[in-house]
Amino acid sequence: MRHSRRTMLSAASVGLGVAAVLGGVVPTATAATPAGGSPASYAAYERSQENQAANKAFFEAVQRAVAEQRAANPSATAVVTVTYNTRNAPSFRTQIANSTRIWNGSVSNVKLQEVSSGGNFSYYEGNDSRGSYASTDGHGRGYIFLDYAQNQQYDSTRVTAHETGHVLGLPDHYSGPCSELMSGGGPGTSCTNPYPNSTERSRVNQLWANGLVGSGLGTKG
Repeated sequence: MRHSRRTMLSAASVGLGVAAVLGGVVPTATAATPAGGSPASYAAYERSQENQAANKAFFEAVQRAVAEQRAANPSATAVVTVTYNTRNAPSFRTQIANSTRIWNGSVSNVKLQEVSSGGNFSYYEGNDSRGSYASTDGHGRGYIFLDYAQNQQYDSTRVTAHETGHVLGLPDHYSGPCSELMSGGGPGTSCTNPYPNSTERSRVNQLWANGLVGSGLGTKG
């Protein structure tokens, strides 16, 4: 957003490339939106093929991990549980917990649940001049990277909730208003809204309906 500050393809990264080593994986970005983050640059990147491909790859990686778990437990309910860990993002545990509460209170077909290790995706923290992002590591594992500086410039819970929106299948929409969570940094630093709007909530519920049946990646429990 620029809050993802942008969303780009590294090993299918939704956001930007990472300068830090994440569990031995060092994704490298192929492109980025201009550092100034103008409305025009956001709009151009939002429409780009790489942005669309990155969003799709990240979401599908998370869904695939969930589908494998559900296949091993065919008695699972229709409500999907997506697990995550925060071991590598200790500074952001409060913001992550807040964004989890927001999403769990906003949608009914999928729930986020913290685990002590492993999980369907992980959070990391560190420094990257290009901001925060969601990504895959090239091996079907998803993670969210939270940049220190960006989380000081922008509302940190909005940043985290926005990036978590990518986990749940939502693409960036920088041209949207502040009331739209996936508009990310488009509305500017004054925007502090961390809640998805009704359209975003409905889309997530649709994507995760009936235990992943709608996605074609899983079977109904």
